[in-house]
Amino acid sequence: MKHVYYLVLSILSLSAFSQERLEVTPPAFIRSIEFTGNSDYSGNPIIQLGENLSLAFDDIIGDEADYYYTIEHFNYDWSPSNLVKSEYLDGIDNVRIFNYSNSYNTLQPYTHYELNIPNNDIKQLKVSGNYIISIFNSSKEIVFSRKFMIYENLSKVAVAIKRSRDLQYINTKQIVNIEINSQDLLIRNPESTVNILILQNQNLKQAIRNIKPQYTIGNSLIYKYDSPTSFWAGNEYLQFDSKDLRSPTLNISRIELDALYHHYLFTNSSRDTQPYTYNPDINGQFVVRTLQGEDSNTEAEYIWTHFSLQNFEPLSGGELHIYGAFNNFEVDNSTLMKYSKEKGLYENAILFKQGFYNYKYVLVQKDGSLNEGFISGNFDETENFYQVLVYFRDLGARYDKIIGLGNANSINITN
Repeated sequence: MKHVYYLVLSILSLSAFSQERLEVTPPAFIRSIEFTGNSDYSGNPIIQLGENLSLAFDDIIGDEADYYYTIEHFNYDWSPSNLVKSEYLDGIDNVRIFNYSNSYNTLQPYTHYELNIPNNDIKQLKVSGNYIISIFNSSKEIVFSRKFMIYENLSKVAVAIKRSRDLQYINTKQIVNIEINSQDLLIRNPESTVNILILQNQNLKQAIRNIKPQYTIGNSLIYKYDSPTSFWAGNEYLQFDSKDLRSPTLNISRIELDALYHHYLFTNSSRDTQPYTYNPDINGQFVVRTLQGEDSNTEAEYIWTHFSLQNFEPLSGGELHIYGAFNNFEVDNSTLMKYSKEKGLYENAILFKQGFYNYKYVLVQKDGSLNEGFISGNFDETENFYQVLVYFRDLGARYDKIIGLGNANSINITN
């Protein structure tokens, strides 16, 4: 019985260890996380092996707290890989972030932290695949974490965006067709050795996974599904620009000053039943910037930004949230829209650093699922950016490498 107990305990421990690792959401005092690679926009970076990473964030307590970071390698399903740290990292982590500076001449004090990789402690990340960077405080408590991916150019990934072949969704969905060609890499048994990840607008939380090749032609793997690789097309994001602290700019109706500045946006309404209108956006992303200083990192002000959505009756069966890359597409109490009977509006206020922001309103249903088109609508003409990552674990290999990246834009959608 004693041996059986230890065997069961070992199996349970192994099962827990192999579960998908989720990102840790930052506390309210950590703001404006910008995690970038070869793109100017923040999120979950996808970089080529050998390229640089940059992480920046603000602590609005502003007491120059000590923060440390670690980097871990993961499998395709975000379970920890079998690699030891020295196999994927040239250098040492669990090191303090020394590059920080305090805000200058701002109503809201904060400390701005920056971390670049490679650096004096980490010369390079040596293998491709999935990674998580975690930030800890001086008590070794995790503060937040972010996922990122590193790929190698070992295959060509052709991506095309199509309208749905199902007439029910032809005007509301976009289909991702994929062809993977690996002339210089022998891919054996692709049904079990190859996996793909499909992203819409760099949103890892709504990615499509676990899709197998539909068929093969020579060295090419073909994915020409309809429903399995389809995304709701959505609508262009709404936006505001708070770079000018004291003057109303894009979509800001009025400004007030209390302890901090308050920007009130024009009231939005449902676009689900309205005709599609092209309004260029940055696909949910944000850029920190200010006209009141030279260095946006430390001179940009924090502003209470007030949102309002016209809805004459409160909804039943779900919650409305503000959605975008400003908090890595998270929905929580800080993004929840609350109904005001007196005004007939849903309202919320969020503390944003000055800049240009995209956002939309989404419905979180009772089962926790997300309906992005409930307020915004879904239109096949919507401009969306798609990325496809190809994962490969050869027979006998110990980790999933990423052997290719392809991308496409739905502005070139075809039937």
